Amino acid sequence: MSQTLDAALKAAISQLEASGSDSPSLDAAVLLCHTLDKPRSYLLTWPDKLLNQDQLTQFNQLIERRVQGEPVAYIIGEREFWSLPLKVSPSTLIPRPDTERLVEVALEKAGEQGAILDLGTGTGAIALALASELPHREVVGIDLQPQAQQLATSNAERLNITNVTFLHGSWFEPLQSGTKFALIVSNPPYIEKNDPHLTQGDVRFEPLTALVAEDNGLADIKYISQEARAFLTDQGWLAFEHGYDQGEAVRSIMINLGYHQVATVQDYAGQDRVTLGQFQQ
Repeated sequence: MSQTLDAALKAAISQLEASGSDSPSLDAAVLLCHTLDKPRSYLLTWPDKLLNQDQLTQFNQLIERRVQGEPVAYIIGEREFWSLPLKVSPSTLIPRPDTERLVEVALEKAGEQGAILDLGTGTGAIALALASELPHREVVGIDLQPQAQQLATSNAERLNITNVTFLHGSWFEPLQSGTKFALIVSNPPYIEKNDPHLTQGDVRFEPLTALVAEDNGLADIKYISQEARAFLTDQGWLAFEHGYDQGEAVRSIMINLGYHQVATVQDYAGQDRVTLGQFQQ
């Protein structure tokens, strides 16, 4: 049985509303566009166009996956970040708009020269955003998961961003001794293991290794802050994304390790989101 785009969309929105989706209209539209391989404008221009049976079956299957809570980004395999269309997979976190605040802060502190390092790069979102804005700078991204390193590399190739390299390993491990960076950024695991948010929404489907850290979510931030000092140029900057309630703790960690000009920056919702500091050799 055939169905118009408009009718299919309305039925899907009703299903998603009943399932408790936060954005049923957007989710339905994105999944229908993915099914049709068409832009959003197509749905507005051709609301009475009929879906064939194969298209309708595929769309209904995608909607059912979303009803079960699977993130839209994993369903379609893509998420936009910093206006870059990035391929994503269940082996990586889904890039979020809040993380663009870290990119903005990093660009303010990047200076005119020196390499840039992104630790725990995942899809490569932060590294690729910085590399796209600073095409004459060398950018390196590192991730513990080989699947993430491969995905980030393929994103760079697909976007034709050539001044970025992605390495596989634990934090600074793949780097040669003596390697220096003018800027190190990271969106590390920072959620405490008993945080109730881990059982809610899209986070349920994301890899725990990219989300959870020991020591009330601060273990990786402490480790990176300590080790980064050996890899920063004189007056180089270190910047973290972290939880909304961790600003004071992260500032304390960095100040105690000798960083200067330590400050916390809020996101556009007014929540503490990024803490940064400068290290003097």
